[in-house]
Formats: sequence, C-alpha cells, structure tokens
Amino acid sequence: MIEVTPSVKIEENEIQYDFIRASGPGGQNVNKVASSVQLRFDIRNSPSLELEVKERLVKLAGNRVTEDGILIIEAKRYRTQEQNRFDATQRLVVLIREALEKPNIRKATRPSLTAKAARVGAKKRRGATKRIRRFNPEEWDDF
Repeated sequence: MIEVTPSVKIEENEIQYDFIRASGPGGQNVNKVASSVQLRFDIRNSPSLELEVKERLVKLAGNRVTEDGILIIEAKRYRTQEQNRFDATQRLVVLIREALEKPNIRKATRPSLTAKAARVGAKKRRGATKRIRRFNPEEWDDF
C-alpha cells in the first residue's frame, strides 16, 4: 500500500512495473541488466481516486497518459532497478498530490466606479498630450 496522503492510499496491485534496458550510466552492464523501470497506473479504473482527481491527474500528466487512460512513468536515472522503481513511485505520488489540490475558482469582478473614472481620466490626459503634438499648418505659416 502506497500512502499518498493520510486519506488517499493506492494498492500495490493497481501499479504495474515493467523493467527494460536503459541507456546511460552502467558501462558494460548496460546491455545485460534491465535497470530502467516503466510504471503503469490505470487512472480510469482506479478505485482509490475520485472522479475529479482522476480528471485533474490526466490533465497534469499530459502526454504521459495513453488514450486508454494509463499513466506511464519512465525512470532510468539510477543504475539499480530498486532505485529506479522507488523514483518512479515517488514521481507518481507527487503527481497525485498535485491532482488532489483543488484549483481556486476565479470569481468574475467588475471595475469600480472610481477605477473607471481614473481610466477615462488617464485616456483624456493622453489624448490631450497627443493633440498638442499634432501638426497644425496654420501655426507654422508665420515662420
């Protein structure tokens, strides 16, 4: 059982680990040992998460989620299978924690009467400045 938060726990049987050969550190061992880990977590069929959390998780994970709703996390940072497995699991936990946080709902507001007046006043001042700078041929005839 993986504890995401005190209230949310994920069963081990919901997560599938596939071990594959990894590129990167390992020297001659790289062609023999399957140290890279692919973690697969079926978001849609998970009984541990609520519907809202599942939707946010799919959105957060982006292109790491397949069309079938399976989240795939690859971990090949470390040389050993155990470290990579732990790394993949921790990354899943972080993603789920982010999905558990409800986003703040924006409340539509209108500008106050004072703010509207200030905006119009600023526009009028700017217009007056531009009006002064405008070329008027009658003023230039005297020179």
